[in-house]
Amino acid sequence: MEGYKNASKHVAVLAFPFGTHAVPLLNFIRQLSDVCPDTMFSFLSTQQSNNSTFPKNLDKIKPFNVWDGLPEGYSFRGNPHEPVDYFLKAVPGSFIKAIDAVVSETGKPIDCLITDAFYAFGADIADELNIPWVAVWLAGPRALFLHFQTDVIRQHVGINSPEDKTLDFLPEFSGIRVTDLPNGIASGDIDAPIPALLHKMGVSLSRATAIVANSYEDLDNTVVNMLKLRFRMFLNVGPFNLVSVPSSTLDDSHGCLDWVGKHGAASVVYISFGSMITPPPHELHALCEALEECELPYLWSFRGNPEKQLPLGFLERTSSKGKIVPWAPQLKILEHPSVGVFVSHGGWNSVLESINGGVPIICRPFFGDQQLNTRTVEVVWGFGLGLEGGTLTKEGAKKALKLILCSQEGKKMRDKIRVQKELVRKAVKPNGSSIENFKTLVKLVSNTYHQVD
Repeated sequence: MEGYKNASKHVAVLAFPFGTHAVPLLNFIRQLSDVCPDTMFSFLSTQQSNNSTFPKNLDKIKPFNVWDGLPEGYSFRGNPHEPVDYFLKAVPGSFIKAIDAVVSETGKPIDCLITDAFYAFGADIADELNIPWVAVWLAGPRALFLHFQTDVIRQHVGINSPEDKTLDFLPEFSGIRVTDLPNGIASGDIDAPIPALLHKMGVSLSRATAIVANSYEDLDNTVVNMLKLRFRMFLNVGPFNLVSVPSSTLDDSHGCLDWVGKHGAASVVYISFGSMITPPPHELHALCEALEECELPYLWSFRGNPEKQLPLGFLERTSSKGKIVPWAPQLKILEHPSVGVFVSHGGWNSVLESINGGVPIICRPFFGDQQLNTRTVEVVWGFGLGLEGGTLTKEGAKKALKLILCSQEGKKMRDKIRVQKELVRKAVKPNGSSIENFKTLVKLVSNTYHQVD
């Protein structure tokens, strides 16, 4: 930790310790630390999150534990929302206490605050310390715009209004319906902890010195420009996992790339529902039946036990056509010319990786921004599909797979996504827009960027 102790600048990073938030934020901070030679980064998250996300021996980044808010003797009873609710009741006090402890332990005051954009209270902490606040938004610009416009949306459509009502009162959103919005904007319990957190975020983000986004200028460019008009500094510096590829994502110990390479161009179905989700049993069975009846080659990155969770005999019957693995190097697989379609949960990282590979996507969304991403991919950008009824059925899956792999319409989708593939790769090349925006951020974090308000 020599680099940490000898640094002249000190940045505190506040992570959201649930879902897939802490890992991309840490990867982003690693990228930042590589080009900020005199800066140390204190990474604040819960002990459980730090233990699972932190590799050993990061020279200039040190983890510090923040209280998880759980009562003494708490035991997890299976409700995934409970630990989140307890944690959110403890903030921002838990973070303020942890920051004080970090300053006291290091002897160095904080020069800049970087937080997950979820944390609206970053504005107050930064004001109190008289330092810049950089908010990191890990999802897409369209979702951020909707959270920023929550009050406007509620005024127009109310709460729990008809699901097919469209947002035609917002420019660029006429194809988006109430049912496509993240839960808590105009439906569900708007006072639940996460919707309340995101509502506060939408109100407070205009106070940020800069908002850093995991996207690139040419994707949803009109929405990006609307965000630039509303915020002091809006910097697309992504996709994070293209700008700086974590070595762990390249592990191919299961021989996926060799297997994919034995198949024809754009013929393989790649399936992954992310690291958090497994579809319910009847949907898994429906997808298996669709794959079997269509006789398509498939590679499935599967969380859990396929022998127990998939239909009896499916693995044996499709052994010559399919390969099921517990882990796959998704970025590299989607770049392979043999992959023709990606069946996904529609998470933002998956959408970006699909674009980078030039592979059309079929989405089965579950929560958060996934339904919005699904609708955007299908109706706005035109290089993917949702499923009829929003869930996996045998006939719905067969229809979507055949449309993308075997029809003229599928070819058009492939052409559209390949245009974006060229644009995203240009953005992350030297002098590309994401790299130039990142340089601006480095100046800001190094306290050499002087902004005129």
